[in-house]
Amino acid sequence: MAVENSAKGTFIVQVLNNKNATWQGTVNWIDERRTQPFRSTLELLKLIDSALEEAASADREAGSISRGAH
Repeated sequence: MAVENSAKGTFIVQVLNNKNATWQGTVNWIDERRTQPFRSTLELLKLIDSALEEAASADREAGSISRGAH
């Protein structure tokens, strides 16, 4: 099942360590001015995915509110 996600985001990833064959560091979501630490590459990917889903959800909500106002 393909899901279209038009949300976009800008992230700065700072890798501080490389232990246990994975990355540890911080990810900075520029659009929302939020910084989050991560302990593994998988956690980094989940954080970015969650942020993009949150942005897409907010866009969908804003779109339904503006369409309802007309």
